[in-house]
Amino acid sequence: MPERALSIPLPDGSAVSGVLHAPARAKRSGVAVVLGHGAGGDMHAQLLVDVARGLKDRGHTALRFNFLYKELGRRAPDRPEKLEMAYEAAIARLRKDKPERLLIGGKSMGGRIASLLAARGVPCDGLVFLGYPLHPAGKRAPLRDKHLSAIEAPMLFLQGTRDPLCSLDLLRPVLKRLGARASLHVVEGGDHSLELLKSAGRTADSVLAEILAAIDAWLAKQAPGKSDAPRPSKAGGAPRKRAAGRRPAAPRAARRQP
Repeated sequence: MPERALSIPLPDGSAVSGVLHAPARAKRSGVAVVLGHGAGGDMHAQLLVDVARGLKDRGHTALRFNFLYKELGRRAPDRPEKLEMAYEAAIARLRKDKPERLLIGGKSMGGRIASLLAARGVPCDGLVFLGYPLHPAGKRAPLRDKHLSAIEAPMLFLQGTRDPLCSLDLLRPVLKRLGARASLHVVEGGDHSLELLKSAGRTADSVLAEILAAIDAWLAKQAPGKSDAPRPSKAGGAPRKRAAGRRPAAPRAARRQP
């Protein structure tokens, strides 16, 4: 199947654009990935396009989409609630294809919004961060890490050594606290978009191949889960049913501006 343009309806009656990358049915791995874009870009950001196409070539389905503010031509990101609404709609659209494993993530803000959803209990089988924005550009605080401990799914952080929004010496202690749930792949010389300087002597294709190989290696280590199954209560009783149309309350830490 070639890349297919989609219109993803939102609960408020609006809609956002998306592009679905799906391999031929006989070649599908059963893995599907939702990719959100960064605050300053849109779903056409080169990193998202390249990763989505690369995932498809490896048998995985990928969906990239616009947040509503970009769909409307605005520069400033929406409030977290609206960003999450658009992301959840993209998840719902990809879930219609009934993947065996559904991953969420994306570039910078897109990955952070995915993490906020996972932290408040939106089911997924893993998260893939293409440059997680741990702190504001050029600043070492505040850290956007408090909600990560509430995520039960495995997480893969793909980070560059030149990323002004994620100093590795600050990220590594965070990942240590998360334990076995968190994995890190470092792109040597990569910036916030995982791009290298020309002086690095590497092609963009080789960097992309490294990123895709890291995702596949991480996937191979993860046991398939049930991304549409309700989470059991902490008391160990039967899972609680979610009322139709209601969104679970988010932790305070998950409501900070991305």
